[in-house]
Amino acid sequence: MVKRGRIVTFFLLVLLIFGTIGTTVTGIAKDIKLGLDLQGGFEILYDVKPAKKGDVIDNSALKSTVEALNQRVNVLGVSEPSIQIEGDDRIRVQLAGVTDQSQARELLSTEANLTFRDVNDNILMDGSDLAQNGAKQSFDENNQPSVSLKLKDADKFKEVTKKVLDMAPNNLLVIWLDFEEGKDSYKAEAAKQNPKFLSAATVNQVFSQKEVSITGGNFTVKSATELSDLLNAGSLPVKLDEIYSTSVGAQFGEKALDMTMFAGAIGIAIIFLFMIAFYRLPGLIAVITLSFYVYLNLLVFDLMHVVLTLPGIAALILGVGMAVDANIITYERIKDELRTGRSVMSAFKAGNRRSIATIFDANLTTMLAAVVLFIYGTSSVQGFATTLMIGIVLSFVTAVYGTRLLLALLVNSRWLNKKPHLFGVKKSEIHDLSKDDGQTVLPTAWDRFDFVKYRKRFFALSSILVVAGVIALLIFKLNLGIDFASGTRVEVASDKALTQEQVEKDMSSIGLESDDVIITGDDKKTGVASFVGVLSQKEIADLKDYFSGKYGSEPNVSTVSPTVGKELARNAMIAVLIASIGIIIYVGFRFELYMGLAAIVALLHDAFFIIAFFSLTRLEVDLTFIAAILTIVGYSINDTIVTFDRIRENMKKFKSKTFEDLKFIVNLSLRETLTRSLNTIITVIIAVAALLIFGSDSILNFSIALLVGLIAGTYSSIFIASQLWLVWKGKQLERKRVVENETE
Repeated sequence: MVKRGRIVTFFLLVLLIFGTIGTTVTGIAKDIKLGLDLQGGFEILYDVKPAKKGDVIDNSALKSTVEALNQRVNVLGVSEPSIQIEGDDRIRVQLAGVTDQSQARELLSTEANLTFRDVNDNILMDGSDLAQNGAKQSFDENNQPSVSLKLKDADKFKEVTKKVLDMAPNNLLVIWLDFEEGKDSYKAEAAKQNPKFLSAATVNQVFSQKEVSITGGNFTVKSATELSDLLNAGSLPVKLDEIYSTSVGAQFGEKALDMTMFAGAIGIAIIFLFMIAFYRLPGLIAVITLSFYVYLNLLVFDLMHVVLTLPGIAALILGVGMAVDANIITYERIKDELRTGRSVMSAFKAGNRRSIATIFDANLTTMLAAVVLFIYGTSSVQGFATTLMIGIVLSFVTAVYGTRLLLALLVNSRWLNKKPHLFGVKKSEIHDLSKDDGQTVLPTAWDRFDFVKYRKRFFALSSILVVAGVIALLIFKLNLGIDFASGTRVEVASDKALTQEQVEKDMSSIGLESDDVIITGDDKKTGVASFVGVLSQKEIADLKDYFSGKYGSEPNVSTVSPTVGKELARNAMIAVLIASIGIIIYVGFRFELYMGLAAIVALLHDAFFIIAFFSLTRLEVDLTFIAAILTIVGYSINDTIVTFDRIRENMKKFKSKTFEDLKFIVNLSLRETLTRSLNTIITVIIAVAALLIFGSDSILNFSIALLVGLIAGTYSSIFIASQLWLVWKGKQLERKRVVENETE
C-alpha cells in the first residue's frame, strides 16, 4: 500500500528548498564580496625604509614585511590581497572592497612596536615578550573596554614589577605604542589631556602571573579590538612611507564575470541533464540537492565574508561536478543491489550502507589535504583551501544526508516497489537472489576488458611520459608569469579617462603585448600594464617617447619582484608534501600501507603531468595554475580512494592466497567502479569544458590545467595506483608464502 503522506512530505520539502533559494539567493549573491580582479579596490605604494639606524633593507626584511602586512590585511577582513615587492625598496598593496581607506592605511603602516617603560622612559619589556596571539579585547573591573595581554615569561614580569615598585612614589608602568626615542617622554605626555602612551598603571605589588591589562586608554570596544589585533599581527621590521594611494580598477571586470557565470550555468545545466538521463528518478533528486549545494556555498561565502575571485568562481562551478560524485557512488551501489535481485527498499538500505564508508574516506583524505594547505599556505592558497573545505562539508551534507532523506521518503512510501527501471536498471539485468551464494559476480559492461593484463605496458607508457616530461622541463622550463618571474610595471597617466582596450592598443603599437592591463584612480585616467621580464633600455625609451608625445606625461616604469609568488609556490609545495605524508598514514591505517603509497604515486604522477604539459605547450604559469594543481590533488585522491575501497571490500569477499587471486580482485573492482569513475569524470569535464568554451579568457589556462589533470587523474586511478598495489601486494604474498614453506 502506497503511503501518500511521505510523498506529500517529499514535495513539501522540495517546495521549501526551491522557495528558500528563489526568495533569498539574489540578496545573498549581492552581498558576497568580490575579489580585486572582479571589483577593483584600494592600492597603496610604500617606500620601505630602515626602522632603526644601521638596519639594512634586504630581501629577508622585505619578505618579513610582506608577512606582517598579510596578517594585518586579515585583521581588516580582506582575503587574498595582492602584495608585490617592486625594485629593492618598494611594496605595493592592493585590497579588494575596502570601504574605510583611512583605517586600512593606518593599520597597514603602523609599526605596532609595543614597549613597557618606567617614568624615566627606560624600556623594561617589549612586544617580543608577548605570547603568540596573546592580545585580546577585554573589560576592566569598571566594565570599561581594555586590552588583555598574555606574556611569555611570568618570572620576567615579576622582575619588572619589582623594579617599578622600588621606584615609589613614581611606581608607574607606562605602556607605549610606537615610542620614538629622543622625541617622546612620559613627563611631557603626562601633562597632556590625551597623552600618546596607552596606559600608565600604578604598581602596588609584585605580580607573578602572565596576564596584564592595558586600561585607562579611553578605549571603545572597537579600538580595543583593533589594538589587540594589531599587536597580534606583529611589529613591522621596517618603516613604511606612503608614496601614494589610489583606487584600482577591476583586472577582469564585469564582462569576464558574466562570461564565467554563463559558462557555469551551461555546465551545471548539462550536468543536471546527464544525471537525470543516466540515473532517472535518483538523478532528479541529485539535481535538487546539487541546486541546494550551490545555494549553501553562496550562503556560507556570504556569512564567512569569503572573497570570491574569478578562479574561485570557476572552482565553485567545478565543485558542482565533483559534488555529484557522492551521489554517483550511492546510486551505483543501489543499482548493484537491485541487480542482485533485492527489493527497492532493501537495495536502497544496502546501497546507502555500503557507500557511506567510501564517501567518508574519499572526503576525509581530501579534507586532510585542504587543512594542510590552509595551515601552510598563504593568500590565494589559503583562499582555495577554505573554498575546498566548505565544498567538502556541504557536499557531504547535501549529497549524503539530503539525497538520502528525499529518496528515503519516496522509497519508504512503497511507491517505487517493483519499479527498478526508475533507477535505470533493466529487468534483464536483475539476478535471481535465491541463487546468490555470497560470492556471485554480477556481469558489468566492462567484462571484456582485462585491466591487469597490460599493466607493464601502462607502467612503461607512464615512465616514458615522465622521462619526456623531465626532459621537456629541463630544456623548455616553465613559461612563468609575472607572479613567479621578474616583471615590469608601466604606469601611464592621461588627462582623459582611459580604457583597457585603449592602453593595450597603445602598447601593441610599439611592439609590447600585455595580457594584464588595469585602469586605476577614481577618474580612471591612469592605466597600468604588467609585463613578464624586465624591459630593455630601448623598450623603456620607446615607451617614454610614445606616451610622452601622446599623453603629455612620461610613464612610470618599475621592476616587480617575484618574491611573494615564489614564496606562495614554495609553501604550496611543502603543503602538498606534508598532506601526502598524512594521506599515506591515514590510508595505511584505514586500508593498508601499500594503498597509501600507491595513492601518493598517482597523485604526484597527475600533478607532474600538468606541469610537463604546460612546459611543452608554453602556456603561462600564474597563481591560478597553483589552484588548478591543488584541485587535481584533491580529485586524484578522491578517485583513487574509491577504487581502493572496492578492492578492500572484494578482498573480504573473496580469498586471496595467490597472485592470480589478486589479479581477479583488482580486475573485478575496476570493472565494478569504472562506470562510477567515468560518470564522475564526465560530469567534471562537462563543467570544465563549459568554462573552456564559454568562459572568460582570464581563466583559460586554469581550465586547461584542470582538463589535463582530470584525464591524468582518471588514468592513474585505473592503470597506475591499483596496478602498483597489485604488484607490491603480490610480492608481499610471495614473501609470505616462501616464509610459510620454510617454516614447514
